[in-house]
Amino acid sequence: MASKQQSDPSSPANLGGRPSALKPEHIAALHGIVLEHAQASLDEIADELDRRCGVRVCTATIRRALRAEGIVRLKAARRVSPTADKGPKRYGYTEAHRREDVPFYSTNLTDAEWELVADLFERAPGQRGTPAQYSRRELVNACSYVLRTGCAWRLLPKTFPPWQAVYKTFARWAAAGVFEQMQDRLREQWRSRIGRPSTPTAAVIDAQSNRSSPQGGESGFDAGKKVKGRKRNLVVDTLGLVLAVTVTAASVQDRDAAAAVVAQACAKAPRLEKLYTDGAYSGKCARDIEQQHHIRVEVVRRPGNGTTGTLHNAAQATVPTMEIEKGFVALPKRWVVERTHAWTERWRRTVMHHDRKLEISTAWVWLAEARMLLNRLTYQA
Repeated sequence: MASKQQSDPSSPANLGGRPSALKPEHIAALHGIVLEHAQASLDEIADELDRRCGVRVCTATIRRALRAEGIVRLKAARRVSPTADKGPKRYGYTEAHRREDVPFYSTNLTDAEWELVADLFERAPGQRGTPAQYSRRELVNACSYVLRTGCAWRLLPKTFPPWQAVYKTFARWAAAGVFEQMQDRLREQWRSRIGRPSTPTAAVIDAQSNRSSPQGGESGFDAGKKVKGRKRNLVVDTLGLVLAVTVTAASVQDRDAAAAVVAQACAKAPRLEKLYTDGAYSGKCARDIEQQHHIRVEVVRRPGNGTTGTLHNAAQATVPTMEIEKGFVALPKRWVVERTHAWTERWRRTVMHHDRKLEISTAWVWLAEARMLLNRLTYQA
């Protein structure tokens, strides 16, 4: 504490009213306490005054007396030396991960996310052509908004570029395979980050039927699932990350659509050695895949499969129990691709097929999986 002025002993202690509890000798004692204990609290000063002078007053009286004597409390400002060691580099959520767009949409790409994929959408230096009228980042943000909310193109908010420009750009990117390239790059980065090789040696295949809207386009009826619409055929690695996607009419059997999607996966993952499937791909389909792509196909069946049953040696005395639990049973390896289907349907645009062209429906899957990986790579950077 610092004293601005010294009290005048000859000045009257009180100018009327209740007599002051602190006499001039008490004020002098306060000055001595402040000099000896500059960092003491008001309670400590009151206790010390009681010990020295035998007078007990409240902290409010102490505060008023110190203020009248011009004694104030000074607080030091922290100063960081420019040469001080700032410690290890901080990873995680930084200013680059904040969304500065106005208005704010949670579907917009952050600076860290855009930095990972900007070169795929921006024009290469020196490329000829008419300059871009709208920001490529805003166009990607608009596509992400439609993907997440499932709204029609015409219902895009006015804060985005015109919906005609957004749709034409999205269709052009889908035809060029830009979203597929983005997901392939991010998948390899994520596998490298967790210590896996860039290309997998095992994969899982499965199909999912979804309804289609009256918009038109190729569609069919899946008699097994009782669904009229289209079918998504996925090949994923053992982490659930998509390797290949094809979209067909729901009436196309899984074994008939397997050839195209497996060929696409083998082209991206030349190290592929094993493919896990369900019973729909067994038999001739599995043999054709093994002969054509030289990979082993392993069929994972349900424990209570009534078609094939379970092999049992009759010479054994005990017969294994064939009872299974009711409800959903997570099957080895196969549950991975089922989870990927669930991940994809979190984006409302992929719950139902609203587009006439199959390549547009495929592009939505690539974009959905790429946005999921972007969130992983930047959130745990």
